[in-house]
Amino acid sequence: MSADYLLTQAFNGLVNGAYYALLALGLSIIFGMLRIVNFAHGAMFMLGAFVAYYGAQLFNLPFYPALVVAPVVVGLFGLLIEVLFLRRLYGLDPLYGLLFTFALVLIIEDAMRLAAGALGSPYAPPPSLSGATNLGFTLFPTYRLFVIGAAVVVSALVWYVLERTPVGARIRAATEAPVLVRALGIDTQRLVTITFAAGVALAALGGVLAAPNQNVEPTMGDKIIINTFAIVVIGGLGSIGGSVLTGFALGLLQTLGAVIFPAFNDTLIFILMIVVLLIRPSGLFGNPASAK
Repeated sequence: MSADYLLTQAFNGLVNGAYYALLALGLSIIFGMLRIVNFAHGAMFMLGAFVAYYGAQLFNLPFYPALVVAPVVVGLFGLLIEVLFLRRLYGLDPLYGLLFTFALVLIIEDAMRLAAGALGSPYAPPPSLSGATNLGFTLFPTYRLFVIGAAVVVSALVWYVLERTPVGARIRAATEAPVLVRALGIDTQRLVTITFAAGVALAALGGVLAAPNQNVEPTMGDKIIINTFAIVVIGGLGSIGGSVLTGFALGLLQTLGAVIFPAFNDTLIFILMIVVLLIRPSGLFGNPASAK
């Protein structure tokens, strides 16, 4: 097994890690703000891919505008779900939220099967990103390099908004002390709604980026959401930076693990999750107090 081959697989792992990072980022934002484990996050990933696909088929929507349109459309869908249903579950047993979002997955997937069928549909990358780029040790698909770069830029932008802007300060304050923030005249409910929609939009963006690399199909979210939950747990529930870094790291680990230890390909992430939880129950970057 040559070093060039391993380096090529490492880049493939970063591509998978880019999808994980975007999904885990949205999950962490939603959990950190709402304390809801959103099982429907994978379905939103799938909806993002379908909005881009149908946008191209029905309205000739190009790929680059689809990177904005699809997250906005799916984010508005998430906003309606939060306003009509989720906000009625706040303050109740977390199991209610978990069951609701799981039911939402089944409803959305069945609806898409009726609309699009069970078989996958191809979605081509834009001509400007087709072909391959010479990395020195291999020719690597240009579109896959774009996916890595886009995920890094979006993750850095989200971190900056949350950590360095007044809006981010209000969101973090509303998460940690909602009663005090309301006493200062800030509409925390509006912050919750916007935050949920933003988390859903990140999942949809991941779906658009994934569409050219895999068939667009109703179950495409199921294939990635379980690993994403494991990544969020390993990184630390509610930890934005931890989710992103762990997403890239475990995408890399999973791909290289499939090459070096193929027998453990499907279980490597979960073995690591068990080890991390035994040593550090709050996750690698989580707050130990939140795990008590």
